[in-house]
Amino acid sequence: MFQKVRIRLTLLCSGIITLLIIIMSFLYLRISENSLYRNQFYSFQNDSNTIIINLEQQSVITMEWLSKMEAPGNYQFYLLDNGHPFLYNSLHDTAPAENRAASSSDGNTSVSKSKTSSSLSDIFGEAWTYYESTLPQDSSLEEASSLSPYTAWHRTFSFTDSGKNDYFCTLITLERNTSQLQIMILSSLAGLEKQIREQRFLFLLIDSFTVALLFLFSFFFTGKLLAPIEESRKKQLSFVAAASHELRTPLSVILSSLECCHQASPDEVAGFLATIEKQAALMKSLVNDLLTLSASDSGQLVLSRSTAELDTLLLDTFEAFEPLAARKSITMSVSLPEEALTPYSCDEMRIRQVLSILIQNAISYTPAGGHIHLALSVRNHQYLFSVADNGPGIADADKEHIFERFYRAEKSRNTKGHFGLGLSIACEIVTAHHGHLWVTDTNGGGSTFFIGLPC
Repeated sequence: MFQKVRIRLTLLCSGIITLLIIIMSFLYLRISENSLYRNQFYSFQNDSNTIIINLEQQSVITMEWLSKMEAPGNYQFYLLDNGHPFLYNSLHDTAPAENRAASSSDGNTSVSKSKTSSSLSDIFGEAWTYYESTLPQDSSLEEASSLSPYTAWHRTFSFTDSGKNDYFCTLITLERNTSQLQIMILSSLAGLEKQIREQRFLFLLIDSFTVALLFLFSFFFTGKLLAPIEESRKKQLSFVAAASHELRTPLSVILSSLECCHQASPDEVAGFLATIEKQAALMKSLVNDLLTLSASDSGQLVLSRSTAELDTLLLDTFEAFEPLAARKSITMSVSLPEEALTPYSCDEMRIRQVLSILIQNAISYTPAGGHIHLALSVRNHQYLFSVADNGPGIADADKEHIFERFYRAEKSRNTKGHFGLGLSIACEIVTAHHGHLWVTDTNGGGSTFFIGLPC
């Protein structure tokens, strides 16, 4: 289940961020491409204006001058003198001469396009046709300087030819008396389009690499995010299974005793009822322990704090368990500080419950003839309780788990009346008091539990 959730969260997280990356990349590319287009258009316009200024200063146009003007921007010129193509045009043209024609009814020349040729004359013809048929005439023409002996104007525009190739084009018209010179400057956008394609491909690679890394990071991150939840669920399932197992035993005994009561004599019924009562008491104890742990898990473990004398509290607990220890031939002793202790604010009943759990465990696992020692001291700005026994002790491997719920060391798994919840409850109560509970080995054998409560 958690693996499916992990994959779904990974896809959701990486999908949302991938969408944002795509949108941001698209916006950046759109802005960048528009900027590149505008910059090249402005550059072409400036070059066209420079060429116009040079044209106005020329009395004779030579091929050398035209080649010089074409070179800086890799431009291509097409010239018509009173409607007749310049010989210079043939240097760029691979199409037959008969495919070029000029016709005009109002002084403006139109270059026709050959349907079977991809020559420059065809492209220039398409540009001229586009200019005549699509762009508004006269009203938006940019007129040249009035200081020139020529009447001159020009128009810069972009168009796409029949081969889907894009161009910038400037049409220049110079008139003097009855003479007319028309020059069309053509600039291919193939270089710009190549640059844009390379930029798009680069962004595609970067975005793909980023998305791959993002997916891996999301998968790793969601795994780390779900790990505590998965661990908590495992503990919860283990807790429920262990609680069910512990409840099943007394329930089975109770049901068996009830079944026997129907067939037993009156004298035997009393024994079965006593067994039922004992098992019911065990179940009540287990349920109370489960409720305590549940309240702790939900943050609802309420502490009824009051001022308590910790030395008196320990002494009262010692006196309460001394007879029980004596019945098992176990001796008990207690050590208290010589100086009077400051009253401590705590939940007296809960602290007494913790001490009772530790002493009960010590009595359960200490053999006859053993000894249990209780002590209270003040060290390192904390009140320190200790419960030491000389029983079998706790293995180092078990020390890491004894405060887990339903955990019991191997030697005590079959001990009656212990559910493996006592130390868990004790740990939760001490933690609620902002204290610490831990265990060490007793010198000479056995275990010593310490309770540290901040002063």
